[in-house]
Amino acid sequence: LFPGVDPTPTIEALGRKLGITESNGRLVNISMGQGQEQVALNALNKSAKEGGWIMLQNIHLMQDWLKELERGLEIVEEFAHEDFRAFLTSEPPGAMQGRLWDLIPEPILQRCIKVADEAPTDLKSNLKRAYSKFSQENIDACMKGKEFKATLFALCFFHSLISGRIKFGAQGWSKKYPFNDGDLTICGTVLKNYLNNAENLGTDVPWPDLRYIFGEIMYGGHITDPWDRRVNNTYLAVLVTPELLLGANLAPGFKSPDASKLEYTHYVKYIEERFPPEIPQMFWLHPNAEIGFLTNQGIATFKTIAEISGGGGGKANELGEAQPIITAYLGSLPANLDMIEIRSRLKEEDYTPFNIVALQESDRMNLLLSHMRSSLLELELGISGALNVTDNMEGLAKDLQANKVNALWGEKAYPSLKLLSAWFADLVLRVDQCVEWTRVLTLLKSVWLSGLFNSMSFLTSNMQVASRFNNLPLDFLTNRCRFYNTRDLNDISGVPEKGVNVHGLFMEGAGWEDGKGDEEGYITESKMKDLHPVMPICNIYSVHIDDMSWVAMYNCPVYSTSLRGATFICQANVRMDPDDSETRWILAGAALLTQDD
Repeated sequence: LFPGVDPTPTIEALGRKLGITESNGRLVNISMGQGQEQVALNALNKSAKEGGWIMLQNIHLMQDWLKELERGLEIVEEFAHEDFRAFLTSEPPGAMQGRLWDLIPEPILQRCIKVADEAPTDLKSNLKRAYSKFSQENIDACMKGKEFKATLFALCFFHSLISGRIKFGAQGWSKKYPFNDGDLTICGTVLKNYLNNAENLGTDVPWPDLRYIFGEIMYGGHITDPWDRRVNNTYLAVLVTPELLLGANLAPGFKSPDASKLEYTHYVKYIEERFPPEIPQMFWLHPNAEIGFLTNQGIATFKTIAEISGGGGGKANELGEAQPIITAYLGSLPANLDMIEIRSRLKEEDYTPFNIVALQESDRMNLLLSHMRSSLLELELGISGALNVTDNMEGLAKDLQANKVNALWGEKAYPSLKLLSAWFADLVLRVDQCVEWTRVLTLLKSVWLSGLFNSMSFLTSNMQVASRFNNLPLDFLTNRCRFYNTRDLNDISGVPEKGVNVHGLFMEGAGWEDGKGDEEGYITESKMKDLHPVMPICNIYSVHIDDMSWVAMYNCPVYSTSLRGATFICQANVRMDPDDSETRWILAGAALLTQDD
């Protein structure tokens, strides 16, 4: 099963056609959990003898019990009635669990007809599926028929949009949310009740109330990321409006039809005949988003092929093959920073917020460098026979040969999606910044924000400096961004008059138009095939929260990597064209990244 999918209604409907229901005892539905083990085995034996149906849901939660289930299925094969059916449901394995046969015992899988129930990814199929959850009876039950038909159709389109947006990865949603048909049908019922109530009271349609219930409670109940919640609510603000009754555009080339002239069957025909070819712009995304989606799809396909094809063994997989790579990395690995010498140069008054960040970053870098050096030396000794080879050594050797960042290195490092060779080159540049910063022990003219372990601590130190200078509590201050019109560090003469300069930012989901003269640039449409354009150098300075203006500004999230989600750093104010709308960039998934993949 995939997020949002519940096969129970389908199986119950099929059972009713064949006279097998829970009421007559021939259908048993058990949601697996602690204490249900023996109940399930007893029901399995009884259903097998009497020719009933049994449904065991979420068996992936019962790893230790699956061997008993496997044995139980072997036993009932000997005497099972010809009408007996067993339905087993499980979630697909996650990234940490590997393959399906690592999650569910292979003998169980071999006995089963395997069905993967996943919502369609294309918009038209999603809309047809969503609208099929309702009928003419639902329309007839509402006193405000015109408003109900128009809003219900927009609601179904909204459901198909947020379901289809998942395929665009983190630019669509930072994680896969289990939006399901139940959310849609309950929202349909809420819509009917609110419209009937408005008709009885003689009031207008409560559009804000409907948007709040749909966005914050029904669908919003699944959403844990505040930036994803903003996207969800913005879709509703665009789609669930009074303009629906006037033929508003739901998407480019797709209007809300005239609800006064159409009934249920007409809407079904309208979807079939009038739905335009799907393009990313229908989600308010740029065509570049599809490039990323197709690239990730291709990578996943080839990764699966590589996994199921296996390896042929032989010399290529021997530990000794990693030796030249070990030698190369040990030769290029920078030396640890001498923290005793660095701290000896600091007087008490030198422990400013910026210098403290520099020391913290250097300490973190030393931990990473020491771990990398020791693990490479241990592997070298293991290859030579001086040490016993451990699982960690074997894993490191495989990662080195596969050009992959070792998981134990990654734990002590920073979020990154780069392959090992690019990651190592990036590491060397990070060390160079630490060396330069600790050499001068003062604020650099521009800090490579991407090169920090903890970017947020540096941005907070900027507010601490302003807080001390202005004698204000830290909570009264916020950071404000202003982008220069240059990307060349040589154009920056020195430390800014106020705040700090940072570089190394990339834009995703949008582009950037440089300003003229001293005018600041602004966010604009992406250029084709330029997925992560480099942003100009940015001046970040602290202002009083009452002086912070968001006029013609996009409230832009900043992330470490394009995975978004947990790599969130802060929010930045990004200037828009005065005639532009923030809605456009929210739905486009526009965000700043500190690393290009």
